[in-house]
Amino acid sequence: MNLDDLTARHDDDWQRLAALAKRASSRAGGLTGAEVDELTSLYLLTSSHLAWLRTHHPHLQLVTSLTSTVGMANGAIYGARRGAWRSCMTFFSTTFPAAVWFHRVRIVIAAVALLGPAFIIGAWLATSDAAIEATADEITRAAYVDSDFESYYSSQPAEQFSAEVFFNNVQVAFYAFAAGITLGLGTLFVLIFNGANAGLAGGLFHHAGQADVFWGLILPHGLLELSAIIVAGAAGLGLGWSIVAPGDQLRTTSLAEEGGRSVTIVLGLIPAFGLAALIEAFITPSGLGTPSRIAVGVLAATGFWIWVLSIGRHAAAHGHTGRLNQA
Repeated sequence: MNLDDLTARHDDDWQRLAALAKRASSRAGGLTGAEVDELTSLYLLTSSHLAWLRTHHPHLQLVTSLTSTVGMANGAIYGARRGAWRSCMTFFSTTFPAAVWFHRVRIVIAAVALLGPAFIIGAWLATSDAAIEATADEITRAAYVDSDFESYYSSQPAEQFSAEVFFNNVQVAFYAFAAGITLGLGTLFVLIFNGANAGLAGGLFHHAGQADVFWGLILPHGLLELSAIIVAGAAGLGLGWSIVAPGDQLRTTSLAEEGGRSVTIVLGLIPAFGLAALIEAFITPSGLGTPSRIAVGVLAATGFWIWVLSIGRHAAAHGHTGRLNQA
């Protein structure tokens, strides 16, 4: 490599890197996605040039200049990554728990809407022969209780089943949240409908004398899964209430403000649904004893509620409202 040729061929690249790094480091500036890729590419290229120059021409002023440029680019690239990591940590340690805490009353309402029908219908079917006969014929009920329900959990390879469960749960949560735009009525329907389905399954198992099988299959993943759906439902109710009772704000302003908080909740619930799906795919159908499987579910759900409520209360006390646009 010849110094003159190197300078002639890449001086424009070095100048471009310096300009991009300066913009990226500026509070007022910013780079597009394509420019970030260009910055990274030029950083790697110029770093290789600097390494060669330090070996063969260490005393050139050019070495000092490029060292400054590469250092600034390094700070822009890795500083941005650290900033993104800090933002992610802040989201899960402050913003999301604060949003859940803000909806604590609506969480109770959503829990009643989901769990109330589940226990009412489950208890009714478990104790009423007439009600149980109205659900399906005896052969269909027996097949569901004896094999269909349990075989569902091992019907596919665990990895594929986990992914399918995850997307199904996120879809239910999204419906519960998005239906809030109907003044909250759609959210209540989603919660009641899903609760009724759970109660139907539980009632069939209890009436057949296999309650232990049902709870052993439902509780490991269901405690966390239903917790997340309840929180999503609370966000939907909040969205609806922002339209019904906007206070001294315009309804559009109130809806936009609550929408920001609701998006926080939907995004924050993704890891919870992911963990619930993993438990449902790998723990629920496993050879672990029922007490061990249930213990996994209890630990996961307890950890979730301690996280969002204790940290959320602390975050709210320090002025955080759970909206994405708030630091």
